[in-house]
Amino acid sequence: MPIQTVFLDAGGVLVWPNWRRVSDTLAHHGIDISPAALAAAEPYAKKRLDTGETIRATNDRQRGWTYFNLVLSEAGLRLSDATHAALSELHDYHQRANLWEFVPDDVRPSLAALRDCGVRLVVVSNANGRLHHLFERLDLFDAFDYIFDSHCEGVEKPDPKYFALALARSGAKAVDTIHVGDLYHVDVAGARSAGITPVLFDVADLYPEADCLRVRSLGELVSTLREQVV
Repeated sequence: MPIQTVFLDAGGVLVWPNWRRVSDTLAHHGIDISPAALAAAEPYAKKRLDTGETIRATNDRQRGWTYFNLVLSEAGLRLSDATHAALSELHDYHQRANLWEFVPDDVRPSLAALRDCGVRLVVVSNANGRLHHLFERLDLFDAFDYIFDSHCEGVEKPDPKYFALALARSGAKAVDTIHVGDLYHVDVAGARSAGITPVLFDVADLYPEADCLRVRSLGELVSTLREQVV
């Protein structure tokens, strides 16, 4: 079945934490770590979060700051009162503006290439109610047909009701929709439960055992889809 609609997670696919801001905030609390070291640690921290029991027993808000502690640990930092204070400061910023404000260079051209393939583009994200504001600030808002923020909808992935809501409101059909996300037990499991074909966004190639299509970049997604769209 040719793909007509692409659902996309936001964080970890389209936008990423501003590691420069994280590094600077840690520095203000006496902790020296480069943005590059934090970015390199992130996929490994996320894999630890994704494969542990924590992801099944918590919601997105609770997992978010566990995730940052895991990033710091994977980067070789010892958790302390100073790291806690830095993360609290970053949490305040996230509530105001959204910390996932870095857009990789390949995102905009890849979205344009997907548009050229004729597919509908829909963001289906677990977020904090500031996603629309963030995408307007980053000049990404108009790249999508619909943007769904779990906080605004009152339901979050992996609940199939969230995917069903996005399908109904965007006019998409599960049979010719794929969902691209970076967490197996949230994105892959959730999409499958709604009858949607999942694609795991695996930038560091950490899921060789995954029983679904994996891509390491949006450019790879574009190449994969070119032969499957109408």
